[in-house]
Amino acid sequence: MGIGWTEMLILGVIGLLLFGKRLPEVARNLGKGMMEFKKGMYDIQDDVSSATNRSYSAQSRPIPADTREEATAPKFEPPTVEPTEVKNDEVPVTNV
Repeated sequence: MGIGWTEMLILGVIGLLLFGKRLPEVARNLGKGMMEFKKGMYDIQDDVSSATNRSYSAQSRPIPADTREEATAPKFEPPTVEPTEVKNDEVPVTNV
């Protein structure tokens, strides 16, 4: 569905009745407003696409081996105290 020639004719007649001699000026200003709106929309799309491309490219690029930091974990040290046996009727007391 779209606007046919009869709808365009009716809209033209209504525009002519409402605006009269100012119709070219009104149409020009409407066209400028539509172009500014489209330009703003394209700018927003460019900002969004460049932001998403930047985040993807930063994640997918490997880090060179000479600048990569090696991950180190603390060395495991076994406990130095022997475990003691706790009987079922004794409750271990902890000082907090």
